[in-house]
Parts: sequence; C-alpha cells; structure tokens
Amino acid sequence: MDIDQFLNETHSTVDHLNTPDTGSTDIVVLNNQERALVNRVFENLRVYSPETMVGVATRVMDLERLSVSISRYPSMYEQGVLAGQKRSSETLIDTLCHYGDGERLLTLPTKAILGQGFLVAKFHAFSAITKVAVNSFFSDEDIQELRQATLNIMFTLMAEDVYMSLLDDPNLRQEVRRAVAESLAELWEHRLDPNVLSVAPVLDAVWTVRDQIAPNFGTMIGTSELLLLSIALDDAWQKFISSRLGDTDVASSMEEFIFGLSHEDISLIRSELKNRKVSAIGRDEVPGIIGHQATGSNEDPRVFYRAYTQRRNNANARKRLAAKGPWKTLEDHYMQFLFEQKFQKDKHGNT
Repeated sequence: MDIDQFLNETHSTVDHLNTPDTGSTDIVVLNNQERALVNRVFENLRVYSPETMVGVATRVMDLERLSVSISRYPSMYEQGVLAGQKRSSETLIDTLCHYGDGERLLTLPTKAILGQGFLVAKFHAFSAITKVAVNSFFSDEDIQELRQATLNIMFTLMAEDVYMSLLDDPNLRQEVRRAVAESLAELWEHRLDPNVLSVAPVLDAVWTVRDQIAPNFGTMIGTSELLLLSIALDDAWQKFISSRLGDTDVASSMEEFIFGLSHEDISLIRSELKNRKVSAIGRDEVPGIIGHQATGSNEDPRVFYRAYTQRRNNANARKRLAAKGPWKTLEDHYMQFLFEQKFQKDKHGNT
C-alpha cells in the first residue's frame, strides 16, 4: 500500500471517529474538535513527513481499536438481571452513592475500569502528537490547540478522581451526591465529561496565573494574589471565591493550590518566620526550610495532575487522622460548588 492510499483510508476512518449518535453506548475516540485537529495534523505531516504521519495515524487507529473492545462491555444504562439481581442505571447510581472508596473497586462496571486505561492511552497519544508538532515546525496556534486538547484529556481523568472524592464525603447533600454519581456514570459511558468544558479553562487559568505571581511568603495568601487569580475568569469562579473563601477548608486548599506547598509546609514556613522574627522571605529561601521544591510550572499537564493527586492524598490522610489542614482539594471544592449551584438553579426554575 503506498502512502497516498494509506492517507486516504486513514482520513476516511478518522472522519467516523466522532461523537456517537444519540443513544449510542460507544466510547468516543475523538470529539469534533479533536477530530478536526488530528485531520489538520495529518495534512501538515503529509507534506512535511509522510513517515511520521503514518506513525500518528497508527496511534489514532490503536485508540479506535481499544475503544471498540471496551465498548463491547455492558453499558452503564443497560437493564437486566444477573444471578437474580437487577442491574440498571439506578442500581449503579445507588452503588456509587452508598459504597465507600475501599469497597467500590470490585463493584464498578468493567467498562468503567477499562475506560480509564483508554483515557491514559489517549493522553499519551496526544502528548506524542504535540511533540511531533513542535519538532515539525507547526504553527504556534496548532501547537497551542494540541496542548489544550491534551490538557482537556488530563482534566477528564482528573474529573473522575474528583467525582470519586466527592462521593466519599459523608456530608455531601444527597441530591448533589446523586448528581455527581450521574455525571460519573456518563463520563464512564463515553469517556467525555461536559463539566470539563467549563471547569478546565478556569483551573488552567488559575494555574497559569499562579505560575506568574510572586507570592508573599509572610502572609502566605493575600488580596493581591486573589485579585490576580479572579481577573478575567468566569462568573462561576468569582462567585465561588466570594462565597466560599470564608470557609477555612476552602481557604487552606486555595493556599496549597496557589503556592504549590502542602498545609504542613506552609505551617512550617510560618513557624520559621516567627522564629526569625521576620515578616516575609523570598521564594528562593523556601526549599531550604521545607527540604524540597514547590510544585513546578504548568508546561506539562502531568505536573498539574501530579500536584492534584499529591494534594488529594494529603487531604485524605488528614481526614483519616482528623488532622489540621484541608480535607478536600480546591478542585473538589470548586466542582462541588458548581453542582450545588446547578441544583439550586434547577430547583428555582422548577418552582
């Protein structure tokens, strides 16, 4: 098969890697935006490096084959009876709402477990395609779109973690808990999450601004930092800041996010400031006090995800030990806020 024939057949296939028809239970390999972006990559590589284009096409086709295999497992919404027990979307939601983290894994649908692996594979594929674009002299616009697409995939992975974390909160209102469980089931069904479209740009913007500010390590958090974080972000984020920052747990989780430090590290710095009888220290002095560097920049989505998982693990440990510091991450608090706002809006609209 010559390269032109391969390209033509690949384009024909990629055009079908689209959002499924209404009622479909298939995992979505590429959404509309990703499909257009990949086709643009193909066109650019067709001229620049046909051999590299074949490699990219092979990655995409591998994702398609993987998605087809996983999609053969029962849908989240399939109704039936297995060993005398009913199975439906309602029983899945009930299971998610009532089972804890330690007992949830072996009760989850197979499609949910395997689908996470698909998203990781998709993340690796888009990371590789982005590297190809950088090394192939693509336009800055194309490279930025590829990075954003990769970031969105990472946020979809993170959304699953956030939903699980919220479901483990015994104080979460029942109606919000069910809404979270329903969103999680929908994410598992297609490996898409509509909430990511609104949450990802905000958290990415906050992370980017956090990377640009020079924090005052005396107060550890101040009006100027929060003002910078809130500028140019959407109304939901500003409402979240204005209404929830008075909550001690939210404020502490915000500190961790902004400074890339754990609550324990922040407390250690504050103690050191008191011992030295100084009001502030420079950023370059922080590693000498806490024994390690703060979380790095936002260039690699893996850094963002690693920072989130570290904060989440620390929060879970504090919760188990009833220790001081945030018991939730900033991402958990913000996502919960959005669900609660949606519930209030729906409730108000129905009255």
